[in-house]
Amino acid sequence: MLDIKFIRENSKLVKENNINRNIKVDIDKLLELDEKRKVILNNIDEMRAKRNAVSKVKPTEDEIKEMKQVGIDIKGLETSLKEIDEEYYDLLCKVPNLSHPQSPVGSEDKFVVLHKHKNPPEFNFQPKTHDQIMEDLDMIDFDRGVKVAGSKFYFVKNDAVRLNQALINYGMDILEKYNFILMETPDLVKDDILDGSGFSPRGEESQIYKIENSDLNLIGTAEITLLGYHADEVIDLSNGPKKYAAISHCFRTEAGAYGKTNKGLYRVHQFTKLEMFVYCTPDQSESMHQELLEIEKEICNGLDLHYRVIDIPTGDLGGPAYRKYDIEAWMTMQGENGGYGEVTSTSNCTDYQARRLNIKFKNDANKTEYVHTLNGTAVVLSRFPLAIIENYQEADGSVSIPKVLQKYMGKSKINK
Repeated sequence: MLDIKFIRENSKLVKENNINRNIKVDIDKLLELDEKRKVILNNIDEMRAKRNAVSKVKPTEDEIKEMKQVGIDIKGLETSLKEIDEEYYDLLCKVPNLSHPQSPVGSEDKFVVLHKHKNPPEFNFQPKTHDQIMEDLDMIDFDRGVKVAGSKFYFVKNDAVRLNQALINYGMDILEKYNFILMETPDLVKDDILDGSGFSPRGEESQIYKIENSDLNLIGTAEITLLGYHADEVIDLSNGPKKYAAISHCFRTEAGAYGKTNKGLYRVHQFTKLEMFVYCTPDQSESMHQELLEIEKEICNGLDLHYRVIDIPTGDLGGPAYRKYDIEAWMTMQGENGGYGEVTSTSNCTDYQARRLNIKFKNDANKTEYVHTLNGTAVVLSRFPLAIIENYQEADGSVSIPKVLQKYMGKSKINK
């Protein structure tokens, strides 16, 4: 969340940022509640101070009666404060992060292309979509996935299983070069950690599966569990940023995500992902964001994918993100003549999440301040296999395997 002191002193900037991000939050109401809170808290402090002063000497009967009334008044103010706090914190948590000055302003179609790697492939045959190819090669079973778990679930089979493992191993080898600590995280997270991550919209906007009659939720990304890993801690950043790379299952409702460009593996309810997550000092987060992007590009370059890097516009940023880059790979499935679809993203969330989950470090002056957090996709086992299969398909229906993956798979081609 944003610091309420910052919101007080920069309300115009915060309001403009909300407009740019297409977020509706009543900042005037928030500040009005903030003033009421301050008055009540001040009154409570004054009453407690008075009561403490009287308790240090033998009180008179009148003072005893007065202190009883003070106690009643304090309880009344605390009740009022509790009622105000609920609305106050609800509004405060809805205020999104600030946006980077260089982020494009506008809706999702206002993105800016920052880099392009190779032009789209040219086939001398009619290319197929990944779902057609995978079904022909007995690599996936969508129909039985529907039978067992419902739409957008699936069974991965045969060489697709090996391809997934190869991608994870390839990604881990690259991340270890950059000194990431490898982890596997829980697939469940408590409500308070989820809320702290900033990814817990309710109602129709929710992408989260809630576990009934519990305070647990299925995670949509290991970013959430890795963020919770250091909740309520003062972490040591004296030797540089803490960098984690986690494998987890990811679960998303993908409400309303249907249609031609969302078929097959592009939007599914469950997938596995290797996620990067970084804790660093405020002065390091811009450079760390660029490092995460360069790692994502290195992974895609090694796979020789046709892709572009885009700077995400303010209207398409998630609440915690200060700036976000996506890598979009060329895919046959994206329209009649192909197109680009997201395979990775990386976000700098500054201190927005750390403030919500109370994660700090000690600066050079030995004072605590909030860390900055960043996240980035290394490998996701829905979009990456999709892009590889569509880009590496052959006229005879087989699929060539990228050279960097052949040592993990023990073969150079997938065929019948």
